Amino acid sequence: MTTVYYTHLDAPVGPLLLTADADGALTSLSVPGQKGGRSVRDDWRADPGPFRAAAEQLAAYFAGERTEFRLPLRASGTEFRRAVWAALDEVPYGTTVTYGEIAARIGAARVAVRAVGGAIGANPLLILRPCHRVIGANGTLTGYAGGLERKLRLLTLEGALHPGTPAHPEGAPSGPAD
Repeated sequence: MTTVYYTHLDAPVGPLLLTADADGALTSLSVPGQKGGRSVRDDWRADPGPFRAAAEQLAAYFAGERTEFRLPLRASGTEFRRAVWAALDEVPYGTTVTYGEIAARIGAARVAVRAVGGAIGANPLLILRPCHRVIGANGTLTGYAGGLERKLRLLTLEGALHPGTPAHPEGAPSGPAD
């Protein structure tokens, strides 16, 4: 059986649950109420040790002092999902991209935008792998597994949005758009 370590961190966007494998690579960062998020299991080990660097880097990020993470990440997924996640890793701090732009970056056909949205929604490493930087083609804040209010807070923190931007403008679509 594989050892899973976990810890909880307090953050401005609410409590975070981090998991890591036996090698110390982060395998997930979840928030309460997250669609597809993880929950602590009885066979996991509570140990803040493997998460010291992550805690320091997340604190610096939320303080506006860090724009990228340098942590070992290990998430399992299909080849397609891993390609989408790698494209997310390349989206710079303070910027946004559309689902269609991510599809183009991985060489997927335009009709694959919904599949790209599914892969982004399955990202197990919220914040660390910046799926919050993906928006709808019309500029709306479309779905985010951690909730649109968190997405809004993260994008505002990064300067990609201005304070007071509505999380979901009236009449805006709620799913991925190109």
